[in-house]
This record gives sequence, structure tokens and C-alpha cells, in this order.
Amino acid sequence: MKRREFITLLGGAAVAWPLAARAQQPAMPVIGYLSSRSPGESAHHLGAFRQGLNQAGYAEGRNVAIEYRWADGQYDRLPALAAELVARQVAVIAATGGNVSGPAAKAATGTIPIVFIVGDDPVRLGLVASLNRPGRNATGMSVFTTELASKRLELLHELMPDASIIGLLSNPNYQGSAPEVVAVQAAAGTIGRQLLVLNASTEADIDAVFATLAQRKSARSWSAPTRCS
Repeated sequence: MKRREFITLLGGAAVAWPLAARAQQPAMPVIGYLSSRSPGESAHHLGAFRQGLNQAGYAEGRNVAIEYRWADGQYDRLPALAAELVARQVAVIAATGGNVSGPAAKAATGTIPIVFIVGDDPVRLGLVASLNRPGRNATGMSVFTTELASKRLELLHELMPDASIIGLLSNPNYQGSAPEVVAVQAAAGTIGRQLLVLNASTEADIDAVFATLAQRKSARSWSAPTRCS
């Protein structure tokens, strides 16, 4: 082999070897992060999520990638966003932002693992078969905010025992609002108080609700299962 041909061959091998080595390396795992909220209002939760990954030995951009999908309070967008993550073939989906993200992810895939956090009973939401045996591809945790709703009403009654009418602010577009309203209504009946349910799903709705509450001179009970966009 001539000297020039040998140098050319060696140079080509030097270029091809790193490419072949990189091709043999396993692909970086991708986590799908699905939230009903916006990045701004989720900054604290997202920081905690990344911290948890770091404690488990994962760092975003170094040995794991994260695909974010934000619904910005528009819950009807969640099914399409979940479908995008499934098409992206993520390794796992983290469903956050209340009770609506988990069911959207569960409806989109029966095989990709889903880790959810909800405020209601995950069995009632159809996410798991039972609390001790979740089954299939979804698991997570619940803070059971529905059960806490009646406790908030009881605390408000202790602070303002003379209030005969108590206002409850609820977002009708939020999946967890209906059972929470039922729980608070039951609690109000137990203490002999009238519950005034006022629905609001936008900032303009909230302003109108508080104007109504001021006119009725009722005690104000802020019970927002999720933030309005």
C-alpha cells in the first residue's frame, strides 16, 4: 500500500470510529412531563421534580431528557398533549397539575409507565384498580384534597361562627371540583350553614364572583381545586 493511500485510510478510520462508538451508545432516556398548568405557576414543583431526579442520579441534559407539555389551564388540550408524548415514545410520563393530567395520560397509553399526583381518590378517577394493587401501567400518590375540603369549612366556621352563608369558589372545568363541592355541601349541612357555590373558570369569572360575594355580604371561603389560567 502506498504511503498516501495508507494515510487516507487511517484518517477515514479515525473519523468513522467515534461515529461508530456513539452509535453503539444507548439512547438517552426521555421523560414526558405532562401538566395541566403553565411553566410559570409550576416553577416550584418543577424544581422539586428535578431535585428528585438528581437524588436518583439523573440530571436533565446529561443522562436524561425531559419533554414538557403544558396545557396552560386548558384541560381540553391534555389528550392531544398526552398523545404527543406517546408518539415521542417517552420512557415514562409524569402527570402533574391536579386530577386531569393522569386520566389523560392513562387514556393515551396502556403500556408506557405513568406516575401521577392527584388530589382525589385515584381509584375513583380510574387511574388504578386499588390503592394497594395499582395494576397495569399507572401508579403515584394522592393528597386527598377532597377530604380536606370539609375540614377547611369546619376551620372557617370556628373562625367565623356567626356566618350563616358561606361562599365556595369552584372551577367547573376541573375534574375534581364536583366531588369537592358535594363534600363541602355535606359539611355545611352538618354545621347548619347555607353554602353558596359560585363557579369561576377564568380571571374575569373570579372578579365577578367576588363582586357577588361582597353584595351578599357572605363569609368568604376560597376553595380552589386548581388555579385558573
